[in-house]
Amino acid sequence: MRWRKLGRSRNVEDRRGTGGSGRGRRGGGGMKVGGIGTIVIVLLGIFFGADLTGLLGGAGNPGISSSGGSVNSGSRNLPANDDTAQFVSAILKTTEDVWTPLFAAAGKNYSPPKLVLFENGVRSACGFTSSAAGPFYCPGDYQAYIDLDFFGELQRMGAGGDFAGAYVLAHEVGHHVQNLLGVSMSVQQRQRQVSKVEANALSVRTELQADCYAGVWAHHAHKQKQLLEPGDLEEGMNAAAKIGDDALMKSAGRVARPESFTHGSSEQRQRWLLKGLETGDPNQCDTFNF
Repeated sequence: MRWRKLGRSRNVEDRRGTGGSGRGRRGGGGMKVGGIGTIVIVLLGIFFGADLTGLLGGAGNPGISSSGGSVNSGSRNLPANDDTAQFVSAILKTTEDVWTPLFAAAGKNYSPPKLVLFENGVRSACGFTSSAAGPFYCPGDYQAYIDLDFFGELQRMGAGGDFAGAYVLAHEVGHHVQNLLGVSMSVQQRQRQVSKVEANALSVRTELQADCYAGVWAHHAHKQKQLLEPGDLEEGMNAAAKIGDDALMKSAGRVARPESFTHGSSEQRQRWLLKGLETGDPNQCDTFNF
């Protein structure tokens, strides 16, 4: 991906080195929306009956290497030699440049999310979350959270690469778009009224829509900035396949059970990511009526 010469977002808060707790209200902030990382680590932890937090302690993704962080807030204070932090700041800026005009075209205002960088664990309006849960979005404070060591975990899963990492971030921003449009609240209200199987199905539809929105972002980011390079699309499709519920269950030695899916199968995640990427139209991302 051609990201190094891009601008940087001003909406990055670096909490690394602060002990991880940060600030945030206890409870009342709504259910955090699981990102790609949640299903990767938590599902494996459930299957193996162990806390897999330690899996996130390795090195960063080759090509997006991490070199520690500052305790200052704001992307202007991110270390210039911290490639991983600079990468996510650049990608976040492209999401702002994409969703602002798309919202404007629909007669709406786009308020970008803040991206919080943390280590080990973090407190948000959705409560305390360990790095083992992976990247996530909290509707209660309109913020996305990521431990940058997660990129190393993607690499170990065979889902590394710049575009795979950007897909992770764009997916979380997709949840922010859902929150702004009222989708998140509607889904959570409905989930409290139905069975666990039906609630899981709603979760799948929510996650697939975020995947589609990630594709919409990629479509317009490339159109605006010639962002993608040969091989990037393959990286994204490979990542979507690696983190499908069925693929994760099989890799854990379990039988894939669609009724327990929460993020969608590999085929579904690839299909909706590609649909967003090919069309660039958010209206084509209606996963609740397909």
